[in-house]
Amino acid sequence: MALSLKTENLKRYKDIVALLVKYGRSDLVKQARLHSVPGDAGKTSVIRIQPKAEELAHDLEKLGATFIKLGQLLSTRGDLLPEPYLDALSRLQDQIEPFSLAQVEQIISTELGVRISKAFPEFDPEPAGSASLAQVHRARLRDGRAVVVKVQRPGVREQIVEDLEALEEVASFIDAHTEVGKRYEFVNMLTDLRRSLLRELDFKQEADNLIRMSESLRDFENIIVPGPIEDFTTPRVLTMEFIPGKKITALSPLRLLEIDGIRLSEELFRAYLKQMLVDGFFHADPHPGNVLLTDDDRIALIDLGMVSNMGTTFQENLLRLLLAISEGRGDEAAEIAMKMGTPKPSFDREDFTHRVADLVAQHADSTIDRIDAGQVVLRIERISADTWFRLPPEFTMIAKALMNLDRVVYTLAPDFNPNEIIREEATNLLAKRIGKSIELGNILSTAIEVKEFAERLPARVNKILDAVGNNELKIGVDAIDEKIVLDGLQKVANRITLGLVLAALIVRAALMMRVETSFKILGYPGLPTIFFMLAAAAGVILIINIAFYDVKPKKKDDDED
Repeated sequence: MALSLKTENLKRYKDIVALLVKYGRSDLVKQARLHSVPGDAGKTSVIRIQPKAEELAHDLEKLGATFIKLGQLLSTRGDLLPEPYLDALSRLQDQIEPFSLAQVEQIISTELGVRISKAFPEFDPEPAGSASLAQVHRARLRDGRAVVVKVQRPGVREQIVEDLEALEEVASFIDAHTEVGKRYEFVNMLTDLRRSLLRELDFKQEADNLIRMSESLRDFENIIVPGPIEDFTTPRVLTMEFIPGKKITALSPLRLLEIDGIRLSEELFRAYLKQMLVDGFFHADPHPGNVLLTDDDRIALIDLGMVSNMGTTFQENLLRLLLAISEGRGDEAAEIAMKMGTPKPSFDREDFTHRVADLVAQHADSTIDRIDAGQVVLRIERISADTWFRLPPEFTMIAKALMNLDRVVYTLAPDFNPNEIIREEATNLLAKRIGKSIELGNILSTAIEVKEFAERLPARVNKILDAVGNNELKIGVDAIDEKIVLDGLQKVANRITLGLVLAALIVRAALMMRVETSFKILGYPGLPTIFFMLAAAAGVILIINIAFYDVKPKKKDDDED
């Protein structure tokens, strides 16, 4: 069976298959027979060359926005790619050629309803940065405030939708026809990517994220988030406060010596633990390019297009998992991880428990070659795929956030110990979660439920006791009615017998048609003609009986006693 191709997606099919072959997943191509996708003959020798990890990042950059974001997602999939590739993709640069100032002016005037000169008296025509989804320009408002204006790239939404359609068709075929597809579930991964990308393309949503994140981190004096300028923000244009500073990756060794890296790292790590474990809303992409060191030695978080939300149960399990990892309790970490996901039919529970426990034990005993919390979470994801266990999408986002956070804090302070912070914060976080659960609204809601239960309980108990005393208590059991089953079997047997008799009658009559007799009906031998007429009449009666008298047994009324 070959892949059903859509003509408009042929180029993307070719690009996807070339990547699969070039970067070591040719087993997918062979099992799914994707090698039939047409391509350039001149590239045959190229895709056979053993690639380096950095080449994958470079190739994804050339393919555009969707594949850049796919690479960033793959950088968290330790279950799918080896570590050199994860490291290369985690440094994937989302920098491409800027689009023209004329296009910038056209988008801003369309979105804001005014000319760019009316909205921004000062507007830098040179972009401060140009990425796959948008580019950023420095500007100034009429009240003198310095701002940055993020403008969405023309046609990027349409291109992403087309690319995702091609990717999802290939992924669905691989999932259906290969073992590796069933194990890793590429369609689910692309569904998460689609959801994330569509959220990133809505700049109004990012503005809301900035406001919400600023409120969440108001108690951390050394961490700031730029505020959006709501009157100059639309789904395709985001205007926010300008915060002077440098990306963590651009800091010189001398500048790093001038700051208190340990203090900043601790505060940043505590802030993310609060986001994840108390608020249930966290910045899912804190890579060094999205974290600035301001001129007054504070940490600024920018680019909040990628965020994630977690439910209360997931938060509680995550807190317990991080504590188990930090304290070296491997068996407990495995049990908690299993509560966070869903086993597949081939799940090997014993192997999963053993490998997670062994991983956590290595982490607890390591001193020089330290395994960070983000790496441990990532490797648990790899173990889950190997043992046929499905972890939720939130787990992948947590792994991504922790890995990027590790890179930031170790850049600021190479001797930083996140496990110590996790243990120190555990009590405070639990207290905050308990405090959050006993807010006035929750207390009143619980009190109302208790009141309703207490009011109805005596009447319900009296009703049950009266029924018992009057011998009127009945218990309904939805079981098979044996009488109906036996009647049905008897009807089936009778009809089979009748069918055999009619068949024998017709065969016998057909044989007798060859015997010449003086008794004829309508010119045919009389006796076989009578047999044919009897068989026809019996057949008509049987058909009428089936069509009009075979009525399904009526279900008992749910309210019937």
